[in-house]
Amino acid sequence: MPPENKQPSADWLELVREKVQSLRFGVVQIVVHDSRVTQIERTEKTRLQSAKDELET
Repeated sequence: MPPENKQPSADWLELVREKVQSLRFGVVQIVVHDSRVTQIERTEKTRLQSAKDELET
């Protein structure tokens, strides 16, 4: 990759780091277009206790 097309790694890498650190269950997805990170998606899942789990505690 030519130097002029290089994306500063600290920018998108720090965003990914923040999203992962604040996530308990879920997915962080990085979208790349023309060898550049263009989008970062974060999907968070909320885990609920099942009735069976509640009876066991």
